[in-house]
Order: sequence, then C-alpha cells, then structure tokens
Amino acid sequence: MSELLLEIISEEIPAGMQIRAIADLEANLVSGLKEIGLSYNNVETFVTPRRLTVSIGGMAKKTEGFTEERRGPKTNAPEKAVQGFLGSVGLTINEIEKRQTDKGEFLYALIHVSGQDALDLLPPLVEQAIKKMSWPKSMRWANHAVRWVRPISNILCIFNNNILPIKYGPFESCDFTISHRMLGSKKVKIRDLQDYKRVMKEDNVLIDRKERRDKIIEKATTLVEQEDLRLVSDDNLLEEVLGLVEMPVVLMGSIDPEFMDVPSEVLVTTMKKNQKYFSLTTPDGCLASKFLVVSNQLGRDGGAAIVAGNERVLRARLADAKFFWEQDKKKRLESRLSQLDNISFHPKLGSLANKVDRMVEIASKISDVMGLDNENILRAVRLAKADLSSGMVIEFPNLQGIMGSYYAINDGESQLVANAIRDHYSPMGPSDSCPTEPTSVVVSLADKIDSLISFWAINEKPTGSKDPFGLRRAALGIIRLLIDNKVRLSLSDIFDHAWDRGKYTNIKRDVVDDLVSFCADRLKIHMKSSGKRHDLIAAVFSVKKEDDFVKMLSCVDALTEFIESDDGSNLLVAFRRAANILRIEEKKDQIEFDDLVDTKLLDEMEEIELDKALTKIITKVTSSLKYEEFNRAMSDLSHLRGPLDNFFEKVTVNCKDQDLRLNRLRLLSKIRSTMNQVADFSQIEGVEH
Repeated sequence: MSELLLEIISEEIPAGMQIRAIADLEANLVSGLKEIGLSYNNVETFVTPRRLTVSIGGMAKKTEGFTEERRGPKTNAPEKAVQGFLGSVGLTINEIEKRQTDKGEFLYALIHVSGQDALDLLPPLVEQAIKKMSWPKSMRWANHAVRWVRPISNILCIFNNNILPIKYGPFESCDFTISHRMLGSKKVKIRDLQDYKRVMKEDNVLIDRKERRDKIIEKATTLVEQEDLRLVSDDNLLEEVLGLVEMPVVLMGSIDPEFMDVPSEVLVTTMKKNQKYFSLTTPDGCLASKFLVVSNQLGRDGGAAIVAGNERVLRARLADAKFFWEQDKKKRLESRLSQLDNISFHPKLGSLANKVDRMVEIASKISDVMGLDNENILRAVRLAKADLSSGMVIEFPNLQGIMGSYYAINDGESQLVANAIRDHYSPMGPSDSCPTEPTSVVVSLADKIDSLISFWAINEKPTGSKDPFGLRRAALGIIRLLIDNKVRLSLSDIFDHAWDRGKYTNIKRDVVDDLVSFCADRLKIHMKSSGKRHDLIAAVFSVKKEDDFVKMLSCVDALTEFIESDDGSNLLVAFRRAANILRIEEKKDQIEFDDLVDTKLLDEMEEIELDKALTKIITKVTSSLKYEEFNRAMSDLSHLRGPLDNFFEKVTVNCKDQDLRLNRLRLLSKIRSTMNQVADFSQIEGVEH
C-alpha cells in the first residue's frame, strides 16, 4: 500500500479561514479518489497559519480492472449496423457473444478495462483538488495568474517516498518542507508522513491543532495558578489564537495601573479585539492588572523582550481607550439624543430617534399591562440608544448598552435605569443571560417588539437561512423574556398597539396574525430545544390558539406530566381505542357523531356510569381550564380511566340495534371532545389518525 503526502505552505492564512480550507482540500482529494476508483484506508489532516497538510494512507498502487458489458444490435441487423457496433467496441465478430432475450437475439460485447497506475492518475487529481479550493477572499501576487488566499511559497507532494510531479501555476512540487519561519526557516527533505511529523516537531512546528490547544491551556493554567489568578474563558479567542501560531509560547504581561479605572469591559475588549490577549481576574472576580499573550516563539531572553514589546503596544491601545472614556463622560447621555436623528435605523423606518419614539409607546403599553410604575422604564427607553453616538461605542460597537449604563451612572441616573440600558439588547442568544429586573425586561421587550413589527411592516421578513436583521433572534429573545420571567402578555394586543403607534400603512390584521404565528413557531423550537416532546407541543398548539406563551408552556408541562403518569398513559390507550372506532365509523357513515347523548337509550350499567362520570368531569375540566389550572384539568381527566375501561370491557359499541349504536358512538365522541378541550390527543405519538 502507498501513501500520498501533500503540504502547501503560504504566507499566514487568516485564522477564521483555516478550518474550512483544510476541510475543503481533504474533501476535494477524497472525492477525486472515489471518482477514479483508487482505494485508500485513512486520511490525516493538519493546519497551521502557514500550512495545509493532507496525508492519505493505505492507497492502492493502481485502480482495479473491470469488465464492461455493452449490448449491440440484433444478430439479423443490417451488416452496416453490425460493423458500426464492432468498430465502436474495437472487437471482431468472433469476439462477440450472441444472446437470446425476450426481444430477440442480440450481439453483446465484453470489454475488459485494465487497472490504471496511481502515478498516472494522481497528478491531475491533486492539481484539480488545489484549483477547486474556495476562499472567501483570494489574491494574485507578483506576475502570477493563479489565485490563493495568500502568496504560496512551497508545495511538497510525495507519493511512495518520491516526488509526485504536480504544478499549480508557476509552482512545482518538491520533496522538502520549510521549518518555522522565526526559528531558522530552513528547507528539510521529507520521505513520508512519519518523517514529516518528526521534522516538524524537531523544528518547533506543532502541526496538530489539538496539540497546540492543549499546550496553550496547560501553560496558561500554570501561569495563572502561580499568580493566584483566574483565566477568563474565551473559546472564540482561543480558536483565533490557534490560527496565529505554529509553536505557541504563553507569556504573562502587566497592565499599567493608570488604566485600571477604565471600565473592565473596555480593557477586556481592547485586549481581545486589538491584541488577542487573554484577560485574567482576581479570585473575587475583579479584572486583574495582568494579561496572557501567546507568542510564536520564546526568544533568547526567555520572552522578556516579547513581553515588554506587547506591554508597550497595549499601553498605547489603552491610552486611546482611556481618552474615549474621559471624553465621553464630559457629555451627558441626554445631550446625545439629538444625534440619534442623524443615525439611520433603516431607510424605510427612519432614524434611531424614530425607533426610540416607537419603543416608548410600546414600553408604556407593556408597563401598564404589567402594572408597573413606568417612570424609570420610560427614562431607560429614552436613553437606551444614546451611547451609540459615543466615541467608545463607535470604536467598539460590541460595548453598546454596556457603556450606556456606565455613562448613566456617571450622569446620576438610577441603578435601575443604568441596568435597563445595559441589558436591553439581551438575551442575544440561547447561552446569553436573560434580564430579570422588571424595568430591564420591559425595555428589552420594547426594543425587540419594535424591530419585529417594523420589519414585518415593510415586508423584510426572514427567508430560508437569511435573516439579515436578526429577527429570529429577536423573537426568541421575546420568548425567553416572557417565559423566564413568567410575564403574562397577549402578543396580539402588544403588536396591535405597536402597529397603531407606528402608523404603518398596509393591512394590520394580516401582519399581526403572521407575526404572532412566527413567534409561536419560535416558541415551539425553544420548547423542543429545552427537551419538550414535539408531539405534546403539537397536541397543545393545535387546540389552544393562544399568544400568551407562559400559558402555552404551562399547558405543555402539565400534559407532559400527565402522559408520563400511569393514569395518563392508560387513559391514552383508551382514548386511542375510542378515537379509532370513531374514525372508522365516521368514514363509513360519512357523518360525525356530535349530537347529544340520549340518556334514555343508555342500556348497559357501564355506559350509564361512563356518561355520569363524563358529565361531572366536563364541568370540572371547564372550570379548571378557565382558571388555568392545567394540572388539575389533567387530574380531572384521569378519572375517566376506570369508567372507560369498564365500558370497553362490557359494552359492544357496534351492536345490531342502530339506535343504541349511534348513541354509543355519540358517547365516544363526547369523550373525544372533552379530552380535546385540553389538547388534541390524536397528535400524541402512538395515536392513530
């Protein structure tokens, strides 16, 4: 068996492109091998900032031969047709088989195709795999016509310990790699994958991404423990740093004390965004005046010069941040509101000032419904977007809201107002924390509801996988705010109010109904992701056309608990039996048995007892549902189990007496309609439709 080793070395590949790039290269090579029928056993891939490496082991030296069968004309066909067939397959008449079929006797050719040498097939395959690489952005350099993400410097390609001759533009393959650029950058001849791995390790290149990750984490942990500090976990930053170094060296630097009075979020953002540094905290959770930097080399002085250089660069970055902080504090948030007129929210929806006006109307309505004092709420809404014109947020947009809360405290605003400004963008995802203070909850709801109703009004709804305005995220945010805080709101009423105050022009009812349906679909997704059974969700939603999502969730929870109990599961079996009988008989008679049960026709003791039980249970279930006591409603239904079991054991529904038959079918229909007040039990898995 043979081995193919391909390594492409270039200038540094952007960190965010590396994982996809190596996956594309692997996929191109593997699909090419499958297409030509060349077998292999295993594939290994490695990616660093400068290298894309693929090794394919256990490869056959040639493809397997095969025999192809081709049918020709009938044996009695004209001579010209026969000769044409012989010429197309390159055989003589003596090498052709004659076979009898149900359509007559035909000529058949068996064409033997020999296996092809891998050495002949692989060069064009590898070249094509490289050409098919897709980059978000690529470039040409020097006078080369080919494109790549960054200038290529070397292509190593070996098959069976020898150079596999390939070309990509002006670059031809070789049998050597180039070591770490900062630690010698020398050419080293390679024989195979094992040799390649050895050379890389000896020359300080960790080609295994996981090995680089483990080394960073191990060294970082050691350093912070020595200083009794804590590392701020940041997987996104770690993934980016992995794409910046070939031999990670973790070093600790210090932050000048003069910058420690700048908000910690600013320091963390500056270090992460501009310098790719890891932040540290003290045991009590405060930001420490230390940071970790991952270098690509250690240096002869043990990293002292690298640390000093990074501290010097950070000092300049933090000086800029402190300048923004000091300048922004000189201007009150309220004085920035006029600048929102000059910031567009959307060309069809006006400025951010227009959005804030709409948010005020929505927040006022929600606070009234929730019975809240709206003074702090409306103040927070007015100031929520003001920090978007500050120097700090213009420099670091991810600090919007956070900086507004700091500036609010600086201006003497209440802590409730500051917290609401900080939290009104949350939750921004499933792992993001959800506001719990009523003031923050209302402001956040107002922001998200305005975005939904506004973009629906101009028909800018999500389509397929496209959601440029984050409306799915906004809907899920609304759902979490309502459910996590048990806020009881009719979304239809709030959307109606938002529509009227927004003075939109198209048909309100259609838009509002569609928007409520969209949010209900997001609620179903949220429920499923939190472990709720999809069939129980469908059972509740098909009966209760509610826009009070807290109520819907309570009903699903109650149904889940009921179905998982012995009484619930047994009653479900009985309901299934009743529903199946009704389905069959309704289809046969072409009617529904919805008429009232005639008590005078109740003949057997078991059907009399079932009807009495139903009459009592209907009253109880109706009352329980009225007061939203869903668990009690389920408990009420469970009392049907005994009478219904007895009914099916002793009573024949489809008896010969047609009057008795119809009356008993009406009794079963009464059971179905009673249970379906709570949920559509036919939607629950195991129930036949």
